Amino acid sequence: MEREGLHRPTKRQLEKHEQRELAETISEFVEGSVYIEHVNWIDFEAFDLPKPIYINLVRDPVERVISWYFYSRGAYKNAIEYRKNPDKPIKSAEWYKKDFNECVRSGDPECQYVPFSVKDFVGNFKRQTLFFCGHHDDCIPFNSPAAVQMAKEHVERDYAVVGSWEDTNITLTVFEKYIPRFFQGAKTVFEIHNNQITNRNKNKRKPKIDADVKEMIRKNFTNEYDFYYFCKQRLYKQYLAVSLKELAVMENLN
Repeated sequence: MEREGLHRPTKRQLEKHEQRELAETISEFVEGSVYIEHVNWIDFEAFDLPKPIYINLVRDPVERVISWYFYSRGAYKNAIEYRKNPDKPIKSAEWYKKDFNECVRSGDPECQYVPFSVKDFVGNFKRQTLFFCGHHDDCIPFNSPAAVQMAKEHVERDYAVVGSWEDTNITLTVFEKYIPRFFQGAKTVFEIHNNQITNRNKNKRKPKIDADVKEMIRKNFTNEYDFYYFCKQRLYKQYLAVSLKELAVMENLN
């Protein structure tokens, strides 16, 4: 497993030469290596490089941006930011205490997820499809049908599995069967150690968000939800294929 650590900032887009450099770096790893980073899909074949095994997970789009809102205010996230840039000004106490429900209802720019917007008032990771779409300029407009279509095409062509955070057992089962070299026994290990796993990113203080606020946001995520359900449907089909294969094997044994 290769790690860059906390010193390198996340970029929304990489220039062509940056994509090539990263693709070449990954391609030089020894067989069986694992590379994890918040980076968009890269077309390795465009650089005449062998394609890696792509995997990822999706999450309910609205729950995802709500989670980010509170994560950005968490101690762990801000400790990381301070480590990256100790001279960066510290935000006010009012910002840390800002109520999400009121933020949405009042029209606060931080909580307005405007379709087809390109520039953001503040980084909010609302473009889940961006990670699958890539670095093309057409991937940037939020909730764009074009970006979603490109993301779907890349998932179908290049991703072995795209799991779902809301379907842990199904996701791990498909990972085990489709990529056994890396995930054999993953479901058993997770079940054994689930209560012992410490998630430093988990915000235990996240307050309840009102249903009408979620509905207000959801209306702006129509295409993001289209992609989310596309990935879930694909995952369920893979799970069904695995289940039918196991059933056929059991029937043959009997």
